[in-house]
Amino acid sequence: MTAATHMPLAERLRPTTLGAVVGQQHLLGEGMALRLAFESGQPHSCIFWGPPGTGKTTIARLMAHAFEAQFITISAVLGGVKDIRDAVDKAQLAQQQGLRTLVFVDEVHRFNKSQQDAFLPHVESGLFTFVGATTENPSFEVNSALLSRAAVYVLHALTPDDLKQIVALAQAEHALPAIEDVAIERLVGYADGDARRLLNTLETLAVSAVQEKRQTITDDWLLKVLGQQLRRYDKGGEQFYDTISALHKSVRGSDPDAALYWLVRMLDGGADPRYLARRLIRMASEDIGLADPRALRLALDAADVYARLGSPEGELALAECVVYLAVAAKSNAVYKAFNAAKAFVKQDGTRPVPLHLRNAPTRLMKTLDYGKGYRYAHDEPDAFAAGERYLPDGMPDPGFYQPVERGLEIKIADKLQRLKNRNHQAH
Repeated sequence: MTAATHMPLAERLRPTTLGAVVGQQHLLGEGMALRLAFESGQPHSCIFWGPPGTGKTTIARLMAHAFEAQFITISAVLGGVKDIRDAVDKAQLAQQQGLRTLVFVDEVHRFNKSQQDAFLPHVESGLFTFVGATTENPSFEVNSALLSRAAVYVLHALTPDDLKQIVALAQAEHALPAIEDVAIERLVGYADGDARRLLNTLETLAVSAVQEKRQTITDDWLLKVLGQQLRRYDKGGEQFYDTISALHKSVRGSDPDAALYWLVRMLDGGADPRYLARRLIRMASEDIGLADPRALRLALDAADVYARLGSPEGELALAECVVYLAVAAKSNAVYKAFNAAKAFVKQDGTRPVPLHLRNAPTRLMKTLDYGKGYRYAHDEPDAFAAGERYLPDGMPDPGFYQPVERGLEIKIADKLQRLKNRNHQAH
């Protein structure tokens, strides 16, 4: 048995040329941005942003090889300032020998601001080419100073066809026995766009197949070895926020099936149901509002039910709430009115409260005319003081709240128009 067969499968199949990279053809295909950068002969600092197992490390290694540069890798999870200093020392030594250096920082978003800043002078001086890899949005996780000095390349999760190509490459290397087509489909779904996860799973299956002297990997045996399928779900990362965004937008779009799908995806992936309950309360306020005030009460009740029952029993209340929110009449009128009022107050001066609206709990305040002329609405016909003003003196009617023609707000709009007409008649 050769030394190569002892290498992890992921290393054995790691591409050694740009043309051998599976996926990312939007960057590496003929005439595409990253390929042109390779062909230019001039290395430049960059950041690879994409999900796990999409080739970030591989492309960085190929970049170092293409530019004949020494490759220094730093893990932001395990490393620190000392590792950065060591990389600088090695780069300076290489520079004295006329060699280039590429410093690859894996999970660069894990470095804090001062650690990221430590790269800046050396990137600017050209001591080394900086390449960062991150699964998080660099706009939020990478310092703007460093970000401005690096091109950002977005890598995509591998497609099912890409993953099937990797399975075929593993078979061509005689790294595993024959696999049923249905088992390949299950493996591809299990990998969920992550090549590393696929390769590690293939290696596990290959070892188990040898131990059991199996000639073919069947779907039934695959399920037995893998057990319950696990799903990749980053509870605090980009995918998490993308998924909650999809849930919110499905509710807003009045699609109960899509809303349920994203809710279950999040529950299945390990999201905290209490967090989901809080988001449902927000949706009821933001996207339904007074078109159906029952929605907010139902969201609060669902949160309370989950708090009492926990998982899995309490999750049904969240599902009931999601469906109700999706089918309820929609209005963002209160949300827009609140934001408009905040914006107005922020730029406007501090207008005094009109005297007739001021509180007058003392005799002095009454002698200063606090509350003088105030009309108690309950003493007026229909409990409405026609013609009374409640805004500061001299302030025009801002019209913050504009009811929509849906749900209860249809009636609210009618009532407001009637009251407005009575105000006009009173003047």
